[in-house]
Amino acid sequence: MPLRRNTLISAVLGAALTAAVMLLGTSIPSAADKATSKSREGGAENLGRPNYGVCRGLDSDCYHDWGNFDPAADGYRVLVYSRTAGPRHAHIGPVLPTGLNPPLTPAHAAQNAIIKLGAEHNFAVDWTEDVTQLSSPSRLFRYNAVIFMSTTRDALDDPAQTALRQYIRGGGGFVGIHNAFGTEYNWDWYEGLLGGANYYDHGRNQPGTVTTTSHRDASTAGLPARWDFADEWYNLVPFPSEVRILAKVDESTLPEGATGGSGHPGHGRNHPVSWCQYYDGGRSWVTTLGHAVEAWTDTPMTGDQYFLDHVLGGIESAMGRSAFCR
Repeated sequence: MPLRRNTLISAVLGAALTAAVMLLGTSIPSAADKATSKSREGGAENLGRPNYGVCRGLDSDCYHDWGNFDPAADGYRVLVYSRTAGPRHAHIGPVLPTGLNPPLTPAHAAQNAIIKLGAEHNFAVDWTEDVTQLSSPSRLFRYNAVIFMSTTRDALDDPAQTALRQYIRGGGGFVGIHNAFGTEYNWDWYEGLLGGANYYDHGRNQPGTVTTTSHRDASTAGLPARWDFADEWYNLVPFPSEVRILAKVDESTLPEGATGGSGHPGHGRNHPVSWCQYYDGGRSWVTTLGHAVEAWTDTPMTGDQYFLDHVLGGIESAMGRSAFCR
């Protein structure tokens, strides 16, 4: 029995529509495909913009010291704090006894390196892992900067948290190095002090090339445009915000890529490793670099002198001895 004309037309149109849909499905990327492509090009950056409720960023009006520091009379002094409440990096050596300035061994590579920088550049250095040494703002106001050297997890108790906040609000300087980003995860104010960023994961410890993004800052003035170094190359959540990026890693130079152990894909063309900001009355200079013991010792390592010069400039600017965050 012959098909009626309308039925035949409907069948032809239906087949054509089906073919068109199949063709579109193979030629137009899905939303997931677009997201994947964008992630590969730009990396993971849009990871939230928390509001920390403080004056922060690049405006120097966010800074004030209210006369708490008098370098002309007291000189410059920093405190290196390396307390851990979890995994411990080899560059900070064995756990230190309580008190201020307990005996160090050669294994305390990072502390010894900062002491040496102080001796060579005329600033005093104290060190501790005793949280009671951070128990009051008055204790901290003796220091032009406090350096968190690969601290881990809940490294502060309640009095120390309060004292650190009051110290920063009174114009104190903060320097966060390497696993300072693996510290006080659940304290929003501290995350803001890190630049609105936090450690998420990292890939293999491997060589890469650091690019200096600005040569105006004290911490980058003497660095080459590109320098080789080896590190863990931290991936960050959230991504730093309202900061000046001072140095990045070129992910294309990482032999094993930037993908971290918990799946973070890296940050693409904009993978920062050091930055600075004014924060809640004080200054904050931070770097994710510094994993290798050799970076802190006289044992030769590619780029180690550039790294130490970078850290020195960060310390001196955070404590107000040189222009900050330029």
